[in-house]
Amino acid sequence: MHEVAVINSSAAAEISLDPTRAALLAALVEPGSASSLAGQVGLTRQKANYHLHALEKHGLIELVEERKKGNVVERLMQATAASFVISPTALSAVAPDPSRFPDQLSARWMLALAARLVREVGDLITGATAAKRQLATFAIDSDIRFASAADRAAFAEELSESVKTLVAKYHNETTANGRNHRFVVALHPSPKKEQ
Repeated sequence: MHEVAVINSSAAAEISLDPTRAALLAALVEPGSASSLAGQVGLTRQKANYHLHALEKHGLIELVEERKKGNVVERLMQATAASFVISPTALSAVAPDPSRFPDQLSARWMLALAARLVREVGDLITGATAAKRQLATFAIDSDIRFASAADRAAFAEELSESVKTLVAKYHNETTANGRNHRFVVALHPSPKKEQ
């Protein structure tokens, strides 16, 4: 089971957003059968089985084991990931495009960048998994508390200059064996914690 998987298909996204099926997906972090899950989500075994088939058809769960109990075969299923992210690819007709309104100070542009990041990294994970290869990625996540808006602006300016210097140092447009990498830096206020 993967820690996170990306849902690219609109049909799979629709299936996963159904509250009953989402509850089944959450329960299937551990293997379970229609019989064992029915009571947890308030369904009959037949209804649970119906929903499990839909989840399996879209690759959100997979067969772990089959057990024969008398004349019945019990199918133990498990989610293919502990959590899922729906890619903007699932809504391709209305997916955000950061190239339409590139504005470094716009929160909506940042959101479009994040959506592109989910789409691209999801596609790369799918390709790397199919090729049985590692995917070279790197991310930094940090919290910073600014004393003032002026400090925040100064930080953004200094960060921007540092990034420009690093990009100029390592970017090689002419190398024959090089590979392009996307580099995204974002800064936004942390959401307020619930009291």
